[in-house]
Amino acid sequence: MSALAKLLEHPALWRGNTLAPVRTASVASGFPRLDRELPGGGWPTGALTEILVAGHGIGEVSMLLPALARLSSAGRWQIWIAPPHAPYAPTLVQAGIALARLIVVTPEHQCDALWAIEQALRSSVCGAVVGWLPAARRAVPYAALRRLQVAAEDNDVVVLLFRPAAAGRESSPAVLRLSIEPAAAGHLTVHILKRRGLPAEAPIHLNLNRHHAVDRRHPAKTPARSIPTGEPIN
Repeated sequence: MSALAKLLEHPALWRGNTLAPVRTASVASGFPRLDRELPGGGWPTGALTEILVAGHGIGEVSMLLPALARLSSAGRWQIWIAPPHAPYAPTLVQAGIALARLIVVTPEHQCDALWAIEQALRSSVCGAVVGWLPAARRAVPYAALRRLQVAAEDNDVVVLLFRPAAAGRESSPAVLRLSIEPAAAGHLTVHILKRRGLPAEAPIHLNLNRHHAVDRRHPAKTPARSIPTGEPIN
């Protein structure tokens, strides 16, 4: 029994009636109700998280602000890749995010975005990598997502990937998959589609009113460009 108990401590194994253990420390989301439903008590590190949204500007970035601000206060770098709208700098500062340690990359194509995300993960300098993959004619190759998951495993980085709601019909190597939708003003409903361990029984309702929204619909002013392989992200 002692050998079995030791084996069950491995993060790759878990019981079906409990939340799985985690290999690296999680980052609290800032929403206790959500943290109680996430293995490790927060956004996982060293693993890929997918957040599926039907549209942008519903408060999806505001949901991440407390965790991103916590990482920023610890001096960690953040890279945002292919955001659909230019981040609203004054609100980010007010939320506690240091702009001097925030890099925004605007690749031209989805393949460039996937490459940039992978390079950011392999750089080993980021506390968080946030990426957006818009709807496309073809599904994102599973192998491309698997590369991101493998790259994330080598670092204690929070990896958050926004994808369209339709991607929920596709298989994914992400260890955590959420679907979010707007509820009342300043509120979100979160459905946990996939997590390691006990399946979620009910959706989670988050109150964003205590956080300022940053999902402003300002078009990015920086011209988009693809980043050639081997060129540093700056």
